[in-house]
Amino acid sequence: METIGLIGGMSFESSAVYYRLVNEMVRDRKGGLASAELILHSVNFEEIVALQKAGDWDMAARRLADVALRLQIAGAGCILICTNTMHLIADKVAEKISVPLIHIIDETAKSLHAAGRKRPLLLATRYTMEHGFYSDRMKSLGVDIMVPDASDRTTVHDIIFNELCAGKVLDSSRDKLMAVIAHSIDNGADSIILGCTEICLILDPDHLPLPGFDTTAIHARAAVDFALGADETAEEEAA
Repeated sequence: METIGLIGGMSFESSAVYYRLVNEMVRDRKGGLASAELILHSVNFEEIVALQKAGDWDMAARRLADVALRLQIAGAGCILICTNTMHLIADKVAEKISVPLIHIIDETAKSLHAAGRKRPLLLATRYTMEHGFYSDRMKSLGVDIMVPDASDRTTVHDIIFNELCAGKVLDSSRDKLMAVIAHSIDNGADSIILGCTEICLILDPDHLPLPGFDTTAIHARAAVDFALGADETAEEEAA
């Protein structure tokens, strides 16, 4: 089994979900008391948020690249940045390591293609919805995303940062998010991307009016596929 390296803490609320999902998926596939070989480096989110607000993405890239390299040196065979927003600088992080960086956008695009969905609504932080990195990469992969209007983008962003990242899950905010989704249906969305790793705390992708794609679960599954790939191939050949 390959060791999975997680860059977490952005926020730790979703990092805890990653840890649980990765281990549950390994146990489900290997049986018994199996769990993942995993290293988690959790950063101070307050420092990262300050860099986001300042638009200092170069410093943020250097910070996460340093963490990624530490994980590689510690034995990680792959690296995950456990947040959608910080994939804005994922390519710069990947340049500093020699093990694969499993990219959350690429893995989400694969899931959308497999389901035949081409016009998803993206629910995410303002940075993810408004910077071109997410939409451009999705477009290069054959997916044309939608984002909420300006007012709804503010609503979604505030729910993420002011509530979910602080451990608050409010029914009133779930209702607001469902209203944003309703607007997207009127505008032709064919699916929903839970494009912030905290949104799975408040929305269940299996209980939405359109097919939901939880990027946290998709990313975790890709890590497990990588970690178990050689092991499972050997088992199949032996059988």
